[in-house]
Amino acid sequence: MNETTMPTKDEMSSTLEFFDRNLRDGFDWSIQQEYPLAMNEANLNNFRIIKQGDQIVSGAVMKMHIIKCVMGLFKAAAIGSVVTSPEHRNQGFSQKVLNDCIEASEQQVCDFAILWSDLYDFYRKLGFELAGTEVSMVINSEMNSQDSSIRIMKSNKVSAEALLKVYNYHTTGTIRTVRDINAYLQIPNSNVYTAWDKNNQLLAYAVEGKGADLTNYIHEWGGMVTHLTTLFSHIRKEKQAPITIIAPSNAQNLIRTMKQFDVTVNYGFLGMIKILNYDNFFAKACRYARNLGVEGFVLHKEEKQFLIGYKDKIYQTEHETDITRIIFGPQSEDALKGFDPETRKVLDQLFPVPFWFWGWDSV
Repeated sequence: MNETTMPTKDEMSSTLEFFDRNLRDGFDWSIQQEYPLAMNEANLNNFRIIKQGDQIVSGAVMKMHIIKCVMGLFKAAAIGSVVTSPEHRNQGFSQKVLNDCIEASEQQVCDFAILWSDLYDFYRKLGFELAGTEVSMVINSEMNSQDSSIRIMKSNKVSAEALLKVYNYHTTGTIRTVRDINAYLQIPNSNVYTAWDKNNQLLAYAVEGKGADLTNYIHEWGGMVTHLTTLFSHIRKEKQAPITIIAPSNAQNLIRTMKQFDVTVNYGFLGMIKILNYDNFFAKACRYARNLGVEGFVLHKEEKQFLIGYKDKIYQTEHETDITRIIFGPQSEDALKGFDPETRKVLDQLFPVPFWFWGWDSV
């Protein structure tokens, strides 16, 4: 009774209606339009619901991504749209659904799971921890950074192939296809700005808004910094209001350039992260260390203990969140104060790994 299940194909319509009723009531679009890759029948195996009789009372959805970064490729489970109908809350249904999502992600050999929420204490009970770094840059006033040779267009009717080519210059993010981007371009309230040269070659792009979320946030962008500043300047002038650019911490050239303008820079967390496949994840981290010429780095799990260190200096912890914060960052004195100077130097060289999820990929 009240067990977590996957919806059947026949239950797809009622499942989407449940999410719409509880998460998008009053909006002019459906949640399927907002999350086209997650909320569709092709992803049905990654839905989780709880029913009472014929009524769905709780649910969540997962979307599996392949993430590229300097450490290699990782399989990640993005978990979202976790909701229980108001009249059935405080019965542990959301925790049940989430536990099943975690188990399913482990069965699908995901290296880690990520979700976005401000219910930190609730998710910490399930092993998630705030980690990763998100840099937000608020453009307070007009930038006056224009290149008259660049043509700027605001339209979702743009070549997915051209966008993918520019997107693939990013060193970190999800692996995408042309089909993925074509689906993202249909998301309601998602404004796509593009910059073109005189030969009609795409130079840069930026995406503001996404359905019910991220209004006045540029959560997707790509291109050279000089072209991006022209694009951001145009968007700020059009909006006639502050806008916020979200960026990974490794976008140092962009962050440094934006600081030359009237911009407020804030550093926050990427999301709540839980490592799932320790053996695979730690093996990649150790291989990455060797590739950097660091011999003797240790990172592995032994029963309930996590071991991390360098050469003969090995440290132990029973808390998986300690390891999560070291690997994903942000690094802090509190996180590293227990290590000797040599080990700290190694950890600073290896971590935090610049993982990143762009806004279109959130669920």
